[in-house]
Amino acid sequence: MMAEACAGIGRGVRIRMAILIAVFGIGAAALIHQSYELGVVKTRELRSLGEDQWLETVKISARRGAIFDRNGAELAVSIPVDSIYVNPRRIENASTAAAALAGALGMDAAEIEKRISSKTPFVWIKRQVTPAEADKARGLGIPGVETLKETKRYYPNRELAAHLLGFVGVDGEGLDGMEKSMDPELRGEDDALRGVRDATGTLVFIEKKGKNPTGTSLVLTIDKTLQYLLEHELALAVRTFEARSGTGVMVDPSTGEVLAMANVPTYNPNDPSEFPSASRRNRALTDVVEPGSTFKIFTISAALNAGVVRPDEQIDYPPNGAMQVADVTIHDAHPEQLKSMSITQVIARSSNIGMAKIALRVGSDRLYRYIKRFGFGEKTGVSAPYEAPGILRTPDKWHEVELATIGFGQGISVSAMQLAMGLGAIANQGMLMEPRLVRRIVDNEGRLLQDFPPRSLRRVVNPDTAKLVTDIMTAVTEEGGTGTEAAMKGFLVAGKTGTAQKASPSGGYDAEKRVALFIGFVPANAPRLALVIIIDEPAMGRFGGVVAAPVFRRVADQALKYLGVAPSLEELGPSYIGLGHSPAEQEGKPEPTGSEAGPAPENRDVVLAPDEMVIPDLRGMSILRVLNLAREQGFKVVPEGSGAAMSQSAPPGTVVKKGSTLNVAFASHD
Repeated sequence: MMAEACAGIGRGVRIRMAILIAVFGIGAAALIHQSYELGVVKTRELRSLGEDQWLETVKISARRGAIFDRNGAELAVSIPVDSIYVNPRRIENASTAAAALAGALGMDAAEIEKRISSKTPFVWIKRQVTPAEADKARGLGIPGVETLKETKRYYPNRELAAHLLGFVGVDGEGLDGMEKSMDPELRGEDDALRGVRDATGTLVFIEKKGKNPTGTSLVLTIDKTLQYLLEHELALAVRTFEARSGTGVMVDPSTGEVLAMANVPTYNPNDPSEFPSASRRNRALTDVVEPGSTFKIFTISAALNAGVVRPDEQIDYPPNGAMQVADVTIHDAHPEQLKSMSITQVIARSSNIGMAKIALRVGSDRLYRYIKRFGFGEKTGVSAPYEAPGILRTPDKWHEVELATIGFGQGISVSAMQLAMGLGAIANQGMLMEPRLVRRIVDNEGRLLQDFPPRSLRRVVNPDTAKLVTDIMTAVTEEGGTGTEAAMKGFLVAGKTGTAQKASPSGGYDAEKRVALFIGFVPANAPRLALVIIIDEPAMGRFGGVVAAPVFRRVADQALKYLGVAPSLEELGPSYIGLGHSPAEQEGKPEPTGSEAGPAPENRDVVLAPDEMVIPDLRGMSILRVLNLAREQGFKVVPEGSGAAMSQSAPPGTVVKKGSTLNVAFASHD
């Protein structure tokens, strides 16, 4: 009996022990499994949750690469500045702190209070502040208000090349111009600052990481001095002629390098939001205009290269100065009393009739192919954003009238950049070059990473044709041509004037709104620069030879001196009337200036009312001198023709009301 009882007890203990062991085993297995889940499977997730409570990562934009001109002058740099941030968890009184920060930073207190009422441990208050603002914020002594170093884009030359350079946003992202188109190269990789928060929530940065904290730098093709010359003269012309805007592009025709690109009005990229969007637009690329008579050089290039006209050929000229094409009558601005015109006269006198006849000979398909080969109707591919392709309909949509009018620049729209490159092809012996804005890319120590040598795109016309067209273009700036105002002392100028009517929203053309153009290259026999000048809607004067040609002359003259190009002509030039030098000056006699010009002798003792003035003697003065004098003395001028003033509607010495309008006839016409 005892043996059986012991055996029963032994079995019970063994069963209980087995159960206990099994329970412990299951628990151990569960513990091991949970430990494996927490320690291996969910390690990253749990670490991230933990780090969220004591680590903070703030993205800081990398230091942006600089932009230099072709000679190494700084155009855009990045400088260290302070930014203000707050840890809301350390702010005791959000309303009081917001009011203090608003006074120091010139911000809205309600907006600041809204931000610092956040439950997040880091909020920006104001980024890229001035040193004075940073000092004021730190001087408040508010716990939780801190400063952090960032970089800010700075343009040391202010408005210079603003449209070309563009600007960046507060996060360092390029938003316009080269800053936008070359953003990946300039920007580099952003930094990440990792911060550790203590028990009070204070953020202390302890680690910095980033493989490339500084972006690469650009060396552009533009020349800072040439850029300034172009901007200055454009601004002067826009003011003088009371124009809506002005645009200019200067290129080296042999390399395709853009030496200057300017627009008026302009803006300061250091503070772009203070300027209207119209002032920030790079009109040289974004705006298209009808080229008017400047386009005749491309039509004549096509005709001569295709052999449909001979260089010595005479083009019949209608006796009444009008030509009928289908149901449209084509007129010349100044009908000629000629039975025929040479090819050179057609261009020099800017005859629409002569050019329409030539375009009809070339034919739609052939003219279209040449226009495309010159680069019109498509983007030039220049490395800047928002370039417009222009407007060029396919020849299947051309009727006889469209063919004739496109030949002299109506019915087609082009950009200043397209005109400059097409003009450059003629100057470059018929070879079209790829436009370049970037010469090379360098690292932050100046080491070369990539360069961009000149590249030819295609031959448009043969060298003989290009030379012949160049010779024809020089006649434009000679006496009797429409561009005498562009003639230069010591240099032969190849150019072409243009005056285009602007399209009306209601259809057709607006009789009052015009665009004045001049395109040309110099020296004509060995071109160093090609230049396009466009003055939009001049209120005083309207012809390209009157408004745009003088801008070309002044820019080109100063540019060639700067480049060290010696004069190639010993004489004064083809025609010196209209260079700002009157016939009296050519004879060695001084010309009256604004302060010297006065009323006729018989009126010197006249007592004038406060609103009266005496008309001065304007004869012999250049157009710009007349306009400047009119502005100084308080009367208006309507100029007709170009060159030196020959007559005026009110005789010298006439007493008139201030603000009166005076018609002044000059030596030649556009």
